[in-house]
Amino acid sequence: MLYRPNDVVCGRYEIESFIGEGGMQEVYRANDRILSRQVALKTPKNRSAEKRFHRSAVVSAKVNHANVAKTLDYLEDGSRQFLVEELILGQDLGVILKESIVALDPLMAARVFHRLARGVAASHHAEVVHRDLKPSNIMGVNGIKLDDVKITDFGIAKMAEEELEEAVLGGQSTLTASQTAIGALPYMAPEMITSVKDADKPVDIWSLGALMFELATGKRPFGVGYAAVPAILEGTLPPLPSLVTRNNQFKQTATEIYEIIKGCIRIDPGDRPTADQLVKQCETLCYPNTAREIGMISRFDNGRWGFVSPENGNTVFFHINSIFGNRRVSVGDRVTFARHLGGGSDRAFPMVKIVPSSRR
Repeated sequence: MLYRPNDVVCGRYEIESFIGEGGMQEVYRANDRILSRQVALKTPKNRSAEKRFHRSAVVSAKVNHANVAKTLDYLEDGSRQFLVEELILGQDLGVILKESIVALDPLMAARVFHRLARGVAASHHAEVVHRDLKPSNIMGVNGIKLDDVKITDFGIAKMAEEELEEAVLGGQSTLTASQTAIGALPYMAPEMITSVKDADKPVDIWSLGALMFELATGKRPFGVGYAAVPAILEGTLPPLPSLVTRNNQFKQTATEIYEIIKGCIRIDPGDRPTADQLVKQCETLCYPNTAREIGMISRFDNGRWGFVSPENGNTVFFHINSIFGNRRVSVGDRVTFARHLGGGSDRAFPMVKIVPSSRR
């Protein structure tokens, strides 16, 4: 970590806290002293990344869409370079899957899919290809409530592309030694492995399909690490697990999402939909925009129905058939849910149990 709280960068950005780091950059939360706003301040971690950072800032500034983290400025302070981005309060989807839920319920998955497709379409209109789409590069606004989603790190798209190219051309030993490549492999299109120099916009469509399969099922479609390579090159998508299909309240939407994902996972890049076509396909999905809430089960009777006490507001009624995924719930369990008006008590649908991966 290069900077501490209260350090000031370029006489303008006061560091508040360290947010985290990736393979190429450190990220800080900072206060813009001139415009009195909080921002995300990113700076390269190593010399290799520094060489590409300015070009990447120029690339990221071309994309302007509600579902893409906005690039605000690029600065140099002595030998250091900084990318200033919109600060997104929430968690990335990789953390949400690990720390909160097994998978997104199909209604939320449909909403997320649609918005991510629109973000990717906007980037492709600007002739920007991400090449490193994965859950950790997508921020959930307001965390598990997922008020919205925003794709991040378009600013290091070119940097990621070059490191991935070097890793792929270097073979298995180089590929498995690259932190960027290991993180990208589960979502990497086959042409990124076999002919990375020819990889173009369709790689983002494949990656979006692969990450949506994980968000909707809790499982990566081709496995992890270098072991995923043969399955990727074969391009066979696993069937939907029973977690997703066993409840008829969710089966229809889950099946429709799966069909769209299958179109993204095509070996021949020309067989995949364009981003605009993918947006049109997602527009056929039926999902509500109802805000999600967090609460605790306060009553559960006869193993069939009960009540949730939310963090704010009145108690909400639920039926066990409204629960997605693990329906083995007990009093005291935390859940996320959408509230719908009802006689007597409001109704919760859908409802998802919150449980970290360490307890599953």
